[in-house]
Amino acid sequence: MQSEEHCWFSPHLHRDMALKVYGHWGQPLLVFPCSLGRYYDYEGMGMIDAISGFIEGGRVKVFAVDSVDAESWYHFSVSAAERNARHEAYDRYIIHEVIPFVRNHCRQPDIRVMANGCSMGAFHAVNSFLKHPDLFAGTIALSGLYRLDHLEFGLTAGDIPAVYFNSPLHYLPGLDDRWFLEWYRKSRIVVCVGQGAWENEALDDTRRLAAIFREKGIPAWIDVWGQDVDHDWPWWFRQMNYFLEMIL
Repeated sequence: MQSEEHCWFSPHLHRDMALKVYGHWGQPLLVFPCSLGRYYDYEGMGMIDAISGFIEGGRVKVFAVDSVDAESWYHFSVSAAERNARHEAYDRYIIHEVIPFVRNHCRQPDIRVMANGCSMGAFHAVNSFLKHPDLFAGTIALSGLYRLDHLEFGLTAGDIPAVYFNSPLHYLPGLDDRWFLEWYRKSRIVVCVGQGAWENEALDDTRRLAAIFREKGIPAWIDVWGQDVDHDWPWWFRQMNYFLEMIL
């Protein structure tokens, strides 16, 4: 399998950021890592091997990016506003540095990228797609949390005003801008969750997200798997193979 590692100094984040590319052709898939994860985790945890048939067959080209979660949503010693500001810098890095890199690497200057991730990566994938649907063709999000007032993030309802525009279950209900809604309606949205161990909060958020999509007339494939389906990589391997086969 063809693979490359790249690193450059990000003017938006003011530090070096690395990413890795897998494959030679196909729909670009931008992968966000799990909580506090790194760009090499998708490979290290076995997902690249699990979906290698799609990569080597030229059906997808994977771009696995790094995170700054330790400096944003998991930086508990600073205020919610400071954490949000760091995430906004990360968002600018993705939009103004990574997306142009992906398009140039694919030699397709206007291609829309699919956003993908598991767990915290699913949050990033959904949030990035919802904020920039003209750049993202859709998302495959597995086992994610979609609001920031979860105990995991150390934020409460009182912190939401400071992070509102990065908490999808808070900002999406009130989003009625026709430009966004039209882009959403012509995108491919896949959100999946299991009902097994460690999936309770993700299950609740996924169902709430599904209800909002229905209310707004946004087509989305919301797939709830069985009670034996845990919040863990072996199930995410199976889910990715299933969804890639169905949507490509």
